[in-house]
Amino acid sequence: MNEEKNDFLDDIDDLEAEREEQELADLEPPSAEMLEEENQQLKDRLMRAMAETENMRKRGERDRREAEAYGGTKLARDLLSVHDNMGRALENIDDDLREKHSSLTEGLELTQRELLSVFEKHKIVKVAPENGEKFDPKLHQAMFEAPVPNTAKGTVIQTMAPGFTIAGRLIRAAQVGVSSNADPVKAAPED
Repeated sequence: MNEEKNDFLDDIDDLEAEREEQELADLEPPSAEMLEEENQQLKDRLMRAMAETENMRKRGERDRREAEAYGGTKLARDLLSVHDNMGRALENIDDDLREKHSSLTEGLELTQRELLSVFEKHKIVKVAPENGEKFDPKLHQAMFEAPVPNTAKGTVIQTMAPGFTIAGRLIRAAQVGVSSNADPVKAAPED
């Protein structure tokens, strides 16, 4: 039993000697190669951290610009029905009613102009294609096609509802009728 205790104590002595050797090795200056390798690793980590920080800054800036430009899209969509209803109301006022209630009519017209002014201020632009304009599927929605005399195929023949964009992004497509004439000369009626 006495030998076992000595073996145990010898193990402790060995462990202490290893620890002392390790401490001495730690105190020795590292080689130039080790320092260069560690320096390169630290430079690499620093460059990656700086690149990540720059990417986060750019992403944050882009997100801020997009939020500023497109943040009101949902509200703008909801206000389009107000614009449409005011337009329909003004279209249905006949001359007699316009004379009797000129101040009311004028108030409605001013309100609609103010709404369009606010839209413009927030980069909401009306898209109202003219008759004869080329159909653009990025901005227009074809509601019907009809062979109308003296028109070219694929041109707008009627605008039912204007469209709107916000900062160049489509909110609502203009609803249009499109000519389906294959040959505008043959589509014209003969007298």
